[in-house]
Amino acid sequence: MDSVTHIVLGACIGEAIAGKQLGKKAMLLGAIAQSIPDIDFVASFWMNTTNDLLAHRGFTHSILCTLLLTPLLAYLSQRYSKTSSLLFPKWMLFWGLQITIHIFIDAFNAYGTGWFEPFSHYRVSFNSVYVADPLFSIWPAIACVALLVLNKLDIRRKKWAMMGMVLSSAYLVAGIFNKLLVEKDVKVSLSKQHITYSSYFTTPTPLNNLLWFVVAESDSGYYTGYRAVLDSKPIMQWRYVRRNEALFASIPDRSEARIDLENLKRFAQGYYTAEKRHDTLVFNNLRFGETAGWASTEPHFAFYYYLQYPDANKLIVQRGRFAGWDQQVVRSLFTRIKGN
Repeated sequence: MDSVTHIVLGACIGEAIAGKQLGKKAMLLGAIAQSIPDIDFVASFWMNTTNDLLAHRGFTHSILCTLLLTPLLAYLSQRYSKTSSLLFPKWMLFWGLQITIHIFIDAFNAYGTGWFEPFSHYRVSFNSVYVADPLFSIWPAIACVALLVLNKLDIRRKKWAMMGMVLSSAYLVAGIFNKLLVEKDVKVSLSKQHITYSSYFTTPTPLNNLLWFVVAESDSGYYTGYRAVLDSKPIMQWRYVRRNEALFASIPDRSEARIDLENLKRFAQGYYTAEKRHDTLVFNNLRFGETAGWASTEPHFAFYYYLQYPDANKLIVQRGRFAGWDQQVVRSLFTRIKGN
């Protein structure tokens, strides 16, 4: 999830756990606690782009790191907090719950979260919430504003905090429910259209969980398409994209570009293509969807990497998310959400 979401959600959780003992300080500590796993952003200062991709949401988002940090932070809090009446078990709950919720909700979007680092590089990704979804974030944000306004002794504070947490949690559940509905329809469509595939995935399109991007893997490429929860027709329209693995053969072994390529393949978890754009070879990661693919017949993938020009990839995750968006694209998104 984005940083703002973690901050407001952490503030609500902090209020719910320790508001009575710490007052509004609980909100500040909660926002800090909820943001701790994202300390891995400092790695970008000395790592190249592909190594940074693997480091982010890696060890600092692992179960092991949570187990190590929680008692340490609880001990430091109890020792150096001179005004708090919180005992060590309550501090354990405070820090442990905040960090656990952070790494848990991060697993709901496409990036993937390294829960099992350093023992396994497997990335947990439920692909059921877009990384920045206002309908998930708005509830704890509203609650956070209310908590800032209300007096620290107001009896309504805990109700506001619980409202922010409960409604955002309900949205997570709704996303999973919608994903299951869409995947059921996807399987029916693939079967009716006699499309042979080895695996598939679905991920929500930007800012909603009603329209989903779908990728079905075949021997030499992928079928991509869109499915809305409100679609009534069983048949989907598919676009076939070749993997073009042979294009990577031109990259020298043991070169920096080859190392970058192997990192990118690991990050893509098997869903990638190669293409030539002008004078450079481009690596596409399909897990992040397409740039307004519901409104274009030949869209680019949102995540792409210039293999011959590594310095041109500093904003690799962000640059394609909303590239080319205008009023027409936004209108077409809402039209497509309404169903075919």
